[in-house]
Amino acid sequence: MTSLQHVSTISAPLPAPSRQPFALALSILLTAGLTGYLFNAQDSHASLVLLLGAALGITLYHASFGFTTAWRTFITTGRGKAIRAQMLMLAVAVCLFFPALSAGELFGQPVNGFVRPLSVSVLFGAFIFGIGMQIGNGCASGNLYHAGGGQLRAIPSMIGFAAGALWATRDYEWWTTQPSLAPVGLIDMMGVVPAIILNLLVFAAIAGLTRHLEKRRHGELERDDNGSDQPWSRRLLSGPWPFIWGAVALAVLNFATLALIGRPWAVALGYPLWGAKAAEAMNLGLDVDFWGYWLMPGRDTALMGGILEDSASLMNIGVILGALMAATLAGRFSLSWKMPVLQWLAAIIGGLMLGYGATIAFGCNIGAYFGGIASGSLHGWLWLVAAFAGSFVGTWLRPLFGFSRT
Repeated sequence: MTSLQHVSTISAPLPAPSRQPFALALSILLTAGLTGYLFNAQDSHASLVLLLGAALGITLYHASFGFTTAWRTFITTGRGKAIRAQMLMLAVAVCLFFPALSAGELFGQPVNGFVRPLSVSVLFGAFIFGIGMQIGNGCASGNLYHAGGGQLRAIPSMIGFAAGALWATRDYEWWTTQPSLAPVGLIDMMGVVPAIILNLLVFAAIAGLTRHLEKRRHGELERDDNGSDQPWSRRLLSGPWPFIWGAVALAVLNFATLALIGRPWAVALGYPLWGAKAAEAMNLGLDVDFWGYWLMPGRDTALMGGILEDSASLMNIGVILGALMAATLAGRFSLSWKMPVLQWLAAIIGGLMLGYGATIAFGCNIGAYFGGIASGSLHGWLWLVAAFAGSFVGTWLRPLFGFSRT
């Protein structure tokens, strides 16, 4: 969740969706057109992946659900309702994921979680990711839905993300030689029920700690009354959604991703491919085909194929289209590009750190934190600690680029 998200969260009555009929029609036509093209050019599976991404984009936009501002707000003001929403999201996710991952299949689809090593690359990558998300004013998923909502200021960060991710693929083999511990999967180690109970207790402890600290500092908890003056049917369609709606929806949609693709939702996986394709289009002569990252099974196929043949890229595009649709449904779509020069610089530098960090840390706040913890992998918790520490540093650095610390 970034500072740009404050634009999306308002308490005044919302304009009716019909205020932007042309933009709404265009967003629907774009989504329907690409869905139809994928169905004809590939298959129904590709179309469903795009639509699932669009559903995630609608959820992210309407709930203003993210991580950047949530963490920074807690660091600077002690307000923790967004972090408690993340704990709810994770609680719903582990209850859904753990039984399916233990069984190894879901609705006939083989499924695998993200269980990764506890490595120096996770520590360093997540740490610089945490810095990058604060000075760049957004994370991987946040930039996607901000861009879809008309915040074109997210594009420099996305470009930096793709460049940083490509750079990391060049260094990827070196990072794999650095010290690491074997992956630890709680599902295999403890069994499904004990692993779920342990995780729920940890989520409850974190939520309880944020409540205690917030009450001690402010005397009371901040209410999640986002759009509470609107009928629920209107809020569902046009937003804004309470955090609890977003938390549950994201957990369920991530579970749907597991069922459809066979793995959890992963935003950062698309960015190295985008960087590689851009380098190829610009004839930079990088010979990425011979870099160790791209020789791994699956990644070599992605590199040889097109962007629309890659499931991670399709979902990312879907998030942008879904956010566009949500913004027009809310009557709040507007193109915004102006930004001070220092903040342009921050977006690019932050994007580079996001891309490099996410690629060597086995994912971003979605793939490593959300997906890792939902998979029962301890590397997800290691990522969280390192990225939160990086957010402390990034929050302190923000004034250097003309941002406030809050």
